[in-house]
Amino acid sequence: MELRTLRAFVEVVRQGGFSQAAKAIHASQPTISKAVRSLEEELDVQLLDRAPGQAVRLTSAGEIVYRRALTMLAERDDLRTELDELRGFKRGELRLGLPPLGSSVLFAPLFATYRSRFPNIDIRLVEHGSKRLEDMLGTGEIELAASLMPVPPQFEWQPVSREPLMVALAQDHPLASRNGIAMKELADTPFILFDSGFALNPIILESCQRAGFEPSVAARSGQIDFIIALVAAHMGVAFLPRMLAAQHAYPGVTYVPLEEADTVWHMVLIWRAGGYLSHAALAWLSLTQETYAPL
Repeated sequence: MELRTLRAFVEVVRQGGFSQAAKAIHASQPTISKAVRSLEEELDVQLLDRAPGQAVRLTSAGEIVYRRALTMLAERDDLRTELDELRGFKRGELRLGLPPLGSSVLFAPLFATYRSRFPNIDIRLVEHGSKRLEDMLGTGEIELAASLMPVPPQFEWQPVSREPLMVALAQDHPLASRNGIAMKELADTPFILFDSGFALNPIILESCQRAGFEPSVAARSGQIDFIIALVAAHMGVAFLPRMLAAQHAYPGVTYVPLEEADTVWHMVLIWRAGGYLSHAALAWLSLTQETYAPL
């Protein structure tokens, strides 16, 4: 069993199809198809349900192989990195994943400091939603990622920032003049949420569940400015961490604290539990702790 074959299979699953996987790893579609077919023949099981006109889906056997393949690919990358550093041929690369929400405020200021301290380390940055970053950590494509609590048990974590949430409302909303708002008071108000890949959404929806209701979702977007513009247009209410709300003032919109102690935006850095961390990754963790621990 070759790791290249496992990599092709993993990408087909993650990308949802053979042509998308071929683009992701810069190979031809026939090469990807041949690799997956070879893996199925070697294991004597069908790994994928290839229904015409639909995204490929894992069979029961495929789920087992996929889970094991992720572990094997991650171990391969750990092995290469550890041996390189043992021999003194440091890779000099920080493989870091950041989500789109909040990273510009929390992490962008750190890059200049990191670069000045470690000028020979290349920074390979990827930006995705938290779920995609967790998958990339699992395969070893990145070493560190920023995500929100709670963290899945297969990862270790280091705190970065903990912020209360603010409710963004139109200035003429009946609750706009309040000093604080309980989630249950928003039960009859439409919500404007971020796109499905954003880790903030489950935090908000779980808070609604605790308050005893399921919100009506008026719109979703991946752009903060557009979401706040929708609030100003009376489409509904939105939620932002306090530090981001302070940077997104908008005519006709006001921010009121959400009075839910368990509903906070808690950003952390995560990595694979028991996985090897390069000197570059350890240096980033140290810089982040140095910067935010006093806060």
